[in-house]
Amino acid sequence: MDNQPFLDPQLSSTNQDLYVIRSAILRNLKGVIPMMGGRFLDVGAGNQPYRSLLTSGESRITEYVPLDLLDNFHYQDADYTWDGVTMPFRDQEFDCAMATEVLEHCPEPEVTLGEIARVLKTGGLLFFTVPFLWPLHDCPHDEYRYTPWSLERHLKNSGFTDIQIRPTGGWDAALAQAIGLWVRRRPMTETQRKWLSRISFPVYRWLVRKDRPVDQFSNVPYLMPGITGTARVATVKPNK
Repeated sequence: MDNQPFLDPQLSSTNQDLYVIRSAILRNLKGVIPMMGGRFLDVGAGNQPYRSLLTSGESRITEYVPLDLLDNFHYQDADYTWDGVTMPFRDQEFDCAMATEVLEHCPEPEVTLGEIARVLKTGGLLFFTVPFLWPLHDCPHDEYRYTPWSLERHLKNSGFTDIQIRPTGGWDAALAQAIGLWVRRRPMTETQRKWLSRISFPVYRWLVRKDRPVDQFSNVPYLMPGITGTARVATVKPNK
């Protein structure tokens, strides 16, 4: 399985639709790996692109467990599957977990987050990412585009605390992603796509390099490619 597009995303004219999102996920995941250890649950693992990174010699993760939906025919390699309601694990079985580009596909996000909280130990760490500026995809299973405040509410309601939420990029990265998605995914002839990709790439590259995302959200107007963050399982569970 070739995971290099995820572990070493290339800034190129033909990768303008994916570079911003994949480089941001990789950068933020690398930042939290030192905080992780023990048994690790990958929720919505897909083709497990980050498995080798998470289980490398520099990581303190001792076991990587991939989990995906039972009816997700796109990916057949998960060690465990679930029905979207109850995960096949005991309470407090894992030390840490991640859900990258998963929660936007969950019809009831607090069901998924609640199950993650249940199978994590008290104080266990969850790393997550969700898109904000992204086309409809995996239809009809594309459910939400979250704001920071809705994510925080869902996490608190599901038993998490110490919630840290950040953008995966700022205005410039968002514009770069919009340009990249347009030139690489808009219906057009391949000849048009080839030339428009070449024409747009200098602007795209300049925007990516110029981008400076904010450290925290406020009520100032803001556009971002996506959202990332961490949260820990609270000692006291919320009342349902």
